[in-house]
Amino acid sequence: MKTILLTGVSRGLGRALLGEFDRLGHRVLGCARSADAVHELQRDFGSPHCLQVVDVADDAQVQCWARRMLGEFDVPDVVINNAALMNRPGPIWSVPAAEFRQLMAVNVDGIFHMARHFLPAMVRRGSGVWVNVSSGWGRTTDGGVAPYCASKWAVEGLSQSMAHEVPQGMAVVALNPGIIDTDMLRLCWPGNAASFEGPMAWARRVAPWLLRLDESCNGQSLTAPGGTC
Repeated sequence: MKTILLTGVSRGLGRALLGEFDRLGHRVLGCARSADAVHELQRDFGSPHCLQVVDVADDAQVQCWARRMLGEFDVPDVVINNAALMNRPGPIWSVPAAEFRQLMAVNVDGIFHMARHFLPAMVRRGSGVWVNVSSGWGRTTDGGVAPYCASKWAVEGLSQSMAHEVPQGMAVVALNPGIIDTDMLRLCWPGNAASFEGPMAWARRVAPWLLRLDESCNGQSLTAPGGTC
């Protein structure tokens, strides 16, 4: 049984991965901001999983979560930084400043906070895979989604820099999951989202592949196998 740390566990790809990792017999230490959703998931899944209400944009909350998780459970074998926000589509000058700041706080600062408080334990052990979920919009651009693109391009650069810093035996990768029919896709592409694969089918196909990643992948910008990119 592997121990998998997963952010953004309450919906979309995070929720689907929780279900699939559970089916495969692994433990998920997960978090999300919605208390109602987290409490419902903890009730439905129960032990050996531990799901907590944590906002990754808040460094103090991540620090408290890390102290508890690292004190009660094994150091994670895999960390998947999945929590992310999408801006309401529109030209950059129409994006409210508060919305831009919140998006960057979750999508970029959230990974930084996770690294500050969880990565040292993995480094000391000298093993583990750290996955920062990126996007096709972290490698290309489009109009109307400039804040999201900026955040995911940052994730790509952050991931490659982190890969230089971890010891042999570890891997840090950026992952483009492909195009999946999630609430996020429906926000920015409502007319076409339903034509793509759903999160549950995606997780069934991709979760085992994620668990096979190892140190040979360190520093790579990966794309989930199959599906549509």
